[in-house]
Amino acid sequence: MLDCTTLREAAGTLAGRYRSLPQSRLRGEPAAAGLALARELAARAQRIEFPGREPLPLPDDGIFAVGDQIAVAAHELAAALEPHPELAGVRDEAVSRIRDTASRWGL
Repeated sequence: MLDCTTLREAAGTLAGRYRSLPQSRLRGEPAAAGLALARELAARAQRIEFPGREPLPLPDDGIFAVGDQIAVAAHELAAALEPHPELAGVRDEAVSRIRDTASRWGL
């Protein structure tokens, strides 16, 4: 069993920071970067859960949903990864990507 605590915690922290941002700060690039991250995490989860099927795109539900989309996508990825200890690298890449997004936008 793969421990995905770090993935869940990093995503939870970033999601909380997105949720607390004012609308003026969310507009444009920060929200777009968060949505891109959520889409990437969701696609990775789907590739593990449904190999051979093209991942379904995560919809753009607006700037105020980005934090929730990050949290949900990361939890889905963690759940998909846990039975696969050989995929620790995927977990580590996801954590790095989450931290990079937080750093890039000062979150």
